[in-house]
Amino acid sequence: MTIRQVTDYLEGIAPVHLQESYDNAGLIVGDPAEEVTGILTSLDCTEDIIAEAAARGCNVVVAHHPIVFRGLKRLNGANYVERTVIKAIRLGIAIYAIHTNLDNVRFSGVNERLAERLGLTDLRLLKAKNEEETVGSGMVGELPEPLPETDFLALLQERMLATVVRHTPLLGTPVRTVAVAGGAGGFLLEDAKRAGAQAFVTADYKYHEFFDADGELVICDIGHYESEQFTTQLLADLLSKEFTTFAVLSTERNTNPVRYYV
Repeated sequence: MTIRQVTDYLEGIAPVHLQESYDNAGLIVGDPAEEVTGILTSLDCTEDIIAEAAARGCNVVVAHHPIVFRGLKRLNGANYVERTVIKAIRLGIAIYAIHTNLDNVRFSGVNERLAERLGLTDLRLLKAKNEEETVGSGMVGELPEPLPETDFLALLQERMLATVVRHTPLLGTPVRTVAVAGGAGGFLLEDAKRAGAQAFVTADYKYHEFFDADGELVICDIGHYESEQFTTQLLADLLSKEFTTFAVLSTERNTNPVRYYV
C-alpha cells in the first residue's frame, strides 16, 4: 500500500479543493510512491510527533493542522517548523495535512464529530456551500432536552475535556439549539444567530469580538485544541476502517501549546 493510495482515500472524503484559499492541506513531505509501514494521526505535527511516529514504526503522519502554513525560504532549523520538516525528511516520515477541507465536509468531518460529542441530534450545516448541503462550515443541532445555561456549560466542559469555558453573559434562556465550529469559528456567528442557536461553541475569540453576541446567544470559547482534539481519533477511525495491512495509531501526546493556571 502506497502513500498515494492513502492520500487518494482521504481526498475522496475531503477533497483538497474544498480547503480555504489560505490553507496548505495535502502531502507536505514525502514520496507518494513510498510503501506505508504505519500511520500516526494527530492534531498537530511537531518534532515530538515525528519522533513518536518513528518509534512506533509509522512512516506517515496524518495531521489536521499543516506544519508548513507559510512559504519556507530556508531549511536550517531556525524554528520548530523547519526542525520538524528536517526531522521528518531525515527519518523518512511523510507528513500529510487534512485541514479546512475536513472542516468543510458534512459527513465524517471535524464539526460532525464535535456535535456528536455534545449529543446533538438533527444535525445540519451551519453554512452550506452547495445545494446538496454536503459541503459547508460549522454544524448546528439540538440537545435531547433543553438545559439551563449553567448546566449546558458544565456539560460542555465535561464532554470537551476543557479546562475552562470563556463565555459571554448568560441570558437566562434554556439551551436547546447549539451551533458548533471547531477552531477559529467566529466568522460563523451571524449564521449561528440565524439558525436560532442559544449557544455557539467555538474557539479563538478576541476580547472585543465577545461583544458581537449582542445578547442574542451565548458565545462559548473552549480553546482551539479542545475544540479539535477529537479529530485525531476521527482520522484514525476513518483510516483503520479502510486499511488493514498496516497499523493506524493515534498519538499518545497532547500537542496543545496552551497551558492554564487554575
